[in-house]
Amino acid sequence: MSRPARLHAAIPASPAQAAHVRRLVAEHLRRLPSAAGHLDDVVLATDELFTNAVRHASTGPDDTIILTIDCRESELRVTIADRSPAQPRMHTSDEAAESGRGLAIVAALADDWGIAPADPGTPGKRVWFALRLGAAP
Repeated sequence: MSRPARLHAAIPASPAQAAHVRRLVAEHLRRLPSAAGHLDDVVLATDELFTNAVRHASTGPDDTIILTIDCRESELRVTIADRSPAQPRMHTSDEAAESGRGLAIVAALADDWGIAPADPGTPGKRVWFALRLGAAP
């Protein structure tokens, strides 16, 4: 694969869109033989980032979240961009907590992850994770 296989989608910032995001990611990865072995991990980590963006960074009912997947020969990178400047934080949740583990799940599944500023002239931030490709986990 010489060019990156890319998916770029604007998705309404609504919890009702989470299933659509999971299907979109799974369908895209099924077309990428080098990434197919990572499908479950990528779908789960993407779902966690999308849910965090909806829950903690959505600025209103007309807000959108940008999902980007870039797949190159040796790396798959997923980015979720939102319009909120609020930086996500990893929490330490007790065993009984029903939420608060999203970034810890992403960190456990991904080879790397982080937070980047939004594109120039755009408010918000980008939260991303990356997986090395070549062999299934």
